[in-house]
Amino acid sequence: MYNIDLTFIQSKEFEGEIDRPDQVYNELLRNYITKSVCPNKLETDYCDNCSVLLERNLPNDSRNIIEVNSCGMNGHHFCEIKITNGFKIGKHDIIITKSEDYTEIVTVDEVGKIVKIRRERLGMANEDIPEVVRIATEDDLEKFRNNLKDEVKARPIFQEKVHKYNLNMKLVDVHFQFDRKRLFFFYTSDGRVDFRELAKELAGIFKTRIELRQMGVRDEAKKMGGLGSCGREYCCSSFLHNFKRITTQIASDQNNSTNLSKLSGPCCKLKCCLSFEVEESN
Repeated sequence: MYNIDLTFIQSKEFEGEIDRPDQVYNELLRNYITKSVCPNKLETDYCDNCSVLLERNLPNDSRNIIEVNSCGMNGHHFCEIKITNGFKIGKHDIIITKSEDYTEIVTVDEVGKIVKIRRERLGMANEDIPEVVRIATEDDLEKFRNNLKDEVKARPIFQEKVHKYNLNMKLVDVHFQFDRKRLFFFYTSDGRVDFRELAKELAGIFKTRIELRQMGVRDEAKKMGGLGSCGREYCCSSFLHNFKRITTQIASDQNNSTNLSKLSGPCCKLKCCLSFEVEESN
């Protein structure tokens, strides 16, 4: 969301002038957004111009926090960097994080002051969040690749056992926690499913704790990804981190067609982008 696609620019156009123009100009863009959203935040810890912050009266969160994304239960979330001595993390770096009961591999989505502003706008401060352990080593990446291979192997086993117990479950995704203490199966279903016997048999096969998580069709579209009717990546996969309630009244207020098939996304729900033109009051 905070990046300009500069892949169309040939590096030779900047030869001898700018090293890595994509990073340089995207850093300028993020600084510009930060100044536009909250002009005083670059110089002070508190902005007198933000009435939203004044109303919430949030405590100051001085921790060094970054935005990350993972394939597991956490999805898009925040992590704290406690390591000092010149330790630096950049966008798109792959890192290892830990919490009380798990260790996970994640990709860095955003760093810097814009993360602090975003968290304050979301009303988040001083909550418990995972901690950054290190930048992923080659051994970590090899372990991650092995986990991915085992996830692929787990799919047909799951589907076979679902058929055995005659359960109404559609498999969406499989995820091995980085430390392999848990194996997640994400599925959709029209109703509640009694999967106790299924979980027991899967635990005996994979020798780890099994977590079966039911999700809605919008969450399925977000996890699977794809291209919408506009030709761009799904909004929910690329930059939306939570879902708003979309109603036909929103479409009607914008004089859009009443043909629901044209207003529905691949998840068969009303498109998230219908809410982009709706004015919100803080």
